Amino acid sequence: MNTVFSNSDYIKRNADKETNGQPEFSPMDPPDAYKPPSLLQVPYEEYYPFLKHLIDEHKIILLEIHKFESTLLEIRKEGINKVRNKNLSDFFRFLDEVIVLHNLKEERILFPLLHDRLLDRGEKSNTAIPETAIDMLENDHIKIMQLATLAFTLLGIASRLTDPTSRAVLSDMAVGQGNSLVELLRLHIFREDNVVFGLAHKYLSKEEFTEMELKMKKYFSIIL
Repeated sequence: MNTVFSNSDYIKRNADKETNGQPEFSPMDPPDAYKPPSLLQVPYEEYYPFLKHLIDEHKIILLEIHKFESTLLEIRKEGINKVRNKNLSDFFRFLDEVIVLHNLKEERILFPLLHDRLLDRGEKSNTAIPETAIDMLENDHIKIMQLATLAFTLLGIASRLTDPTSRAVLSDMAVGQGNSLVELLRLHIFREDNVVFGLAHKYLSKEEFTEMELKMKKYFSIIL
């Protein structure tokens, strides 16, 4: 046992390790989620129409997220009323009609091709089943719907409770889940706009984006 420790000083080994000039992050001090080590920002004008369409939808989604967040703050301070309850209903209807459709466009058209291209380019994990940034985004889509369902259910129950204490406790829980949904949506959009769409612009060809535009018309009756 003493030999093991004397020949394998973790702290010294970590200090001596070569990093080729690249920053190395510790689990105790990870990079900021909104400041990843590598950003692939591309000017909006240089994107192909398909990616511009997704970015334009992101701008609309962010506006609705801001309204939803403001409503949650009002509920936390003053409770639920008819106006705030309607604002909540409007957001969840928007999520069901717009955000879900937006995610579907990405999953059916962009993600499969880009996932394969990232694998080909070596932009993947070293796990038994290699993962790419696309796996993370698809997991985000699942988590978004899980959080939305939980927040919607809790808010719906809270709005119907007559006991003030129970109503306040459940409302606080619901607002917490709603805020988690807001943060995940914002982070997800940031990852797409600042990293993944840049990878798509870099690795996919003009012909492939033209094919995506045709699929938009075929699958969603949208001409870009």
